[in-house]
Amino acid sequence: MNHASPHTASHVHEHEHDAGDHSEMLDLDAEVLAEHIESITAWLPVRAGLRRMVDLGCGTGAGTLALLERFPDAELTAVDSSAAHLHRLQEKARGRAPEGAQEEAGAADRLRIVRADLDASAWPDLGAPELVWASASMHHMSDPDRTLRQVHDLLAPGGLFAVVELAGFPRFLPAGAPEEAPGLEERCHSALDHHHAEQVPHRGADWGTKLTEAGFTVEGERTITVDIGPPHTDAVGRYALSSLRRLHGSAASALTAEDLTALDRLLDTDSPHSVLRRTDLSVRTERTVWAARRT
Repeated sequence: MNHASPHTASHVHEHEHDAGDHSEMLDLDAEVLAEHIESITAWLPVRAGLRRMVDLGCGTGAGTLALLERFPDAELTAVDSSAAHLHRLQEKARGRAPEGAQEEAGAADRLRIVRADLDASAWPDLGAPELVWASASMHHMSDPDRTLRQVHDLLAPGGLFAVVELAGFPRFLPAGAPEEAPGLEERCHSALDHHHAEQVPHRGADWGTKLTEAGFTVEGERTITVDIGPPHTDAVGRYALSSLRRLHGSAASALTAEDLTALDRLLDTDSPHSVLRRTDLSVRTERTVWAARRT
């Protein structure tokens, strides 16, 4: 998934100065969940003859590259507000991805990059696409109902809007871990949920109803359940480390001193207790996709 916001260009809720760490997490998300992203693009009820696509809040391009691979005769316009993420995407599309990151060599000639704030009342010219994709970006919009109407007007008649939303950060640790603070990860998620309730009020919205109210016909809804490992790959370990770092940044003020100490031990890559040294990690999360038609 793209995990993007209209302001930070991705779906993991921080500012431009965090773009490096955020880019790494987005790339790991794409690598670890590649099969699940592919299954979503394969499920989309896209009509024959697709030629033009738009990815709104593309991040570093997990959805962008998956769509370019799924629809090899189509061109795609990738929109985001982060220059760093757009540069990363362009490098991957040219086949010069960082080690371990998803590549789609040869896609560069079918990719157009647009830097824009999706919360702006007026968008740049994005053509009349037959498919618009928004992964983990809609809940960040300041006025998502307005954004849905903008997408409706943007789409070609009969075009499809794919909205992908995630059930928060994935979980990685077993319930009894770590030994000194069992249930630590769930407490971190609870603190993050409280933070998001205040800062990201549209997270968990009823997107099916909102799409209908914006004039779309919802043709399908599907929830993808992710449950990977153990055993796990090195990428899963790095993904867990990156995710727990983000949790630390948002949840630290709500945690006890004991929980913070335990979390710091997991994040210390030189420690024998580092999350990178655990053999019991898994990736557990859900993604829901709505396929909505402009009729």
